[in-house]
Amino acid sequence: MAAFTAKDVSELRQRTGAGMMECKKALEENQGDMEQAIEWLRKKGIAKAAKRAGNVASEGKIVSITSPDGRTGVLVEINSETDFVARNEEFGRVADEVARKLAADGSVNGAVTSTEGNAFAGGLAERLKEFSGKIGENIVLRRFARLSADDGAVGSYVHHNGRVGVLVEVAGAAGEPAQQLARTVAEHVAAGVPAVPVGVTREEVPQDVVEKERRFVTEQSAASGKPANIVQKMVEGRIDKFYKEITLLDQPWVRDDSQTIRQLVAAAGKQAGKELTVRRFVRFQMGQE
Repeated sequence: MAAFTAKDVSELRQRTGAGMMECKKALEENQGDMEQAIEWLRKKGIAKAAKRAGNVASEGKIVSITSPDGRTGVLVEINSETDFVARNEEFGRVADEVARKLAADGSVNGAVTSTEGNAFAGGLAERLKEFSGKIGENIVLRRFARLSADDGAVGSYVHHNGRVGVLVEVAGAAGEPAQQLARTVAEHVAAGVPAVPVGVTREEVPQDVVEKERRFVTEQSAASGKPANIVQKMVEGRIDKFYKEITLLDQPWVRDDSQTIRQLVAAAGKQAGKELTVRRFVRFQMGQE
């Protein structure tokens, strides 16, 4: 008997959208291996989507602030045990307080997803412990990011429910056109359409991600029974489409899919009178790693 539990079946169902019995069958066929079971369901055409792994049971709030000159931005995720506390005004004030402290801390550069041993997080430990005692729930600074652009601008976007937040750094020029571009791209990344981008360019997409998809589409294309040369063309076409779905610059803009993010950046560069580039982005979504 394959080694898996009812909890595993439930997780597979959440990650793929497949039915309970189909998930149980997939785990049985793959000796309880979650990732292989997802691939099995995909090949059978059953999985609706392979959702990102690592979902955690948490509530809380994501907040962001940017400096008046648009050169620095921060993103903070603070977790609570219940949504009731997350919507509490005092919880929101504490989250904003943490964001302001982070904005003033020049030692932080980039995203910090593990706060263990981190100096900034350690400096807030007593404050959050005190607040936890007052509010009656465990309050945790889960992760945070700080981007600073000496030669560009940083823009942010946080969804109205406080559960998705993005920072984007644009290089090449400061000023309003660059700041507006950064904010617009941040909104696009938050939407996650057609997918949450894996990297700014194709070169930033991890090869193991591409190779996993290549193996899948190769097996699926080969099952069509078409000649090998046709299968190869099918595979390359689908890999190209895959890149366009997960590479930020190749993605169609969520507000106008007749143009890509690359074209959006080029147009903003013309307005600014300088070549602009998207240097990096950080996206936090509540409940995901």
